[in-house]
Amino acid sequence: MSSSNRIRRKQLLREAEGYLDLVLVLADRWPVETATRDRIAQRALDALNRLDENGSRRAHDWYLRGQAFQIMEQYEQAIDCYDKASSLDAENIHTWLALGWCHKRSGRLDLAIQALEEALDVDSSEAIVHYNLACYWSLANNVKLAVAYLSSAFDIDSNFRDLVSDETDFDAIRDDPSFQAVLTVNV
Repeated sequence: MSSSNRIRRKQLLREAEGYLDLVLVLADRWPVETATRDRIAQRALDALNRLDENGSRRAHDWYLRGQAFQIMEQYEQAIDCYDKASSLDAENIHTWLALGWCHKRSGRLDLAIQALEEALDVDSSEAIVHYNLACYWSLANNVKLAVAYLSSAFDIDSNFRDLVSDETDFDAIRDDPSFQAVLTVNV
């Protein structure tokens, strides 16, 4: 790839990442209206579409495309992109997390769990993977596995304890004695 093509590629990637950041960075505090959010995500896709006219895409390209579709709540398209990204770079834990997130919202809890099990194979030291698996197993009404993964998340990063009270995924098992026990363990 010529240096001018590399520079152009970096510019387009930064442009797409910038659009995605506009929506994602402060979304929890200041959500963007749906129409505006979708327009911004589409601009990211437009930039990504200009990356390589011959169709060969890299894992990061697919990941960013997945993010854009995820932002627009087009989960099936996001899953397709994340699948392609994971096949090109199976070591990227963020792809597995995003894939699980989209599968959950597509009603495929089994595939969400499978994606996060793949993430554990990549890096079992990431508390967020254990925490999300605890959420997904809670939604599947498997208290034993939910508690085991939640306990692992706490062992890795005790700050995840602060998230449990607001996490609706745990509502189904919140009154279970084993769930209560893992919350009361002193750190």
